[in-house]
Amino acid sequence: MPATRRFLALALLAACWAPGVVAEEPAERAAWETAEWPQWRGADRTGVSIETDLGFDWVGKAPREVWRRQLGNGFSAISVSAGRLFTQYARDDKTYLSSFAADTGGEIWRVDLGQNFVNSYGSGPRATPTLDEGLVYGLTSRGVVAAIRATDGEVVWKIDTKATHGARAPRWGLSGSPLIEGDLLIVNTGGDEGRSVLAFDKRTGELRWSARDEKAGYAAPVAITASGVRQILVFLANALVSLDPTDGSTFWELDWKTDWGVNASTPILLDDDRLFISTGYDKGAVMLQLGKDGQKAVAEELWRSREMRNRYSSSVLYKGTLYGFDEGTLKALDPSDGTTLWRQRGMGHGSLIAVDGKLLVLSDRGKLALAEASRDGYNEVGSIQVFETKTWTVPTLAGGRLYLRDEKEIVAFDLSK
Repeated sequence: MPATRRFLALALLAACWAPGVVAEEPAERAAWETAEWPQWRGADRTGVSIETDLGFDWVGKAPREVWRRQLGNGFSAISVSAGRLFTQYARDDKTYLSSFAADTGGEIWRVDLGQNFVNSYGSGPRATPTLDEGLVYGLTSRGVVAAIRATDGEVVWKIDTKATHGARAPRWGLSGSPLIEGDLLIVNTGGDEGRSVLAFDKRTGELRWSARDEKAGYAAPVAITASGVRQILVFLANALVSLDPTDGSTFWELDWKTDWGVNASTPILLDDDRLFISTGYDKGAVMLQLGKDGQKAVAEELWRSREMRNRYSSSVLYKGTLYGFDEGTLKALDPSDGTTLWRQRGMGHGSLIAVDGKLLVLSDRGKLALAEASRDGYNEVGSIQVFETKTWTVPTLAGGRLYLRDEKEIVAFDLSK
């Protein structure tokens, strides 16, 4: 180093350590800059947030809208990590997985994942991106699976499962958000010859195992541990199956036929190893008791009820009560026997999440309602009209920011105090 530059460097260092000189500490980051909602329905796929101390005084005033921007077709929900949002949408004839800035809504990068999926009930992607160890994983309605670097959008690997594994998208497109289990990425793309459920190495895209022969359902797979047995639950078109995550072999299965194969809701595990599932089209719900026979997981039916029929959205379990949409009616159910505690009409086929004693309910007509999470009845704290078009995407909450989308726009609200 030249003498002059060395002198300046030493002088600067001495100044920093001189008595009375204190290096400026970085400003504390806002909650929304560090919050995580890394996948479908949050960190554990339950639709329940652990955030507290939010601004729930909606009487006579609405939560502050931070920004709103045009997006594109699709029903993919929004995942969040480190001040970035991730979702999928379609524009023109292409499907994209994109990253947006949480503070402004500006698009940071987008990756072309192939041809758009077009359908009279709504075009575009359905699955929600999954974040894990710096990568974001997407699944298109046509079966393209991709691992993308979250920071800059570089494609790490991409596979067209229709071309390589015989994937068969159901009538309304593949919808099950990718699941991370250890070092595996698990998707249900449908297919024969043991290729309905696919488990890829999450880092390389190499196929580690495949299982089952049935058509795909519309629900996202979930990983649970019940009676000490780790298992992957996958809703196929005509059954719920429990798979061993090490090799894809079947532990148990429950025959479950819903009209048009629309098994779309996420199974919910209760603390005592009971499992709740529900589907619409007049099918209903069942509660299973999960157990263990030797080293093998087993399931036994406890009760059935037609009091909860989740058509496309999933129920939430919050403080011992099940809340969800029984077709077009919002309900609270007692999980001990499936009886209805209360019902509320007027929200259509909506979706919801639970947080800090409240329900955030999004109507399929674009109305957002804040209600008490109570067994005693429906008590609405306040509501706002967010969209004017069909709204089928479940809300996302991260760091006091609420993110919503319909088929045209994405919007952010500030729920902090």
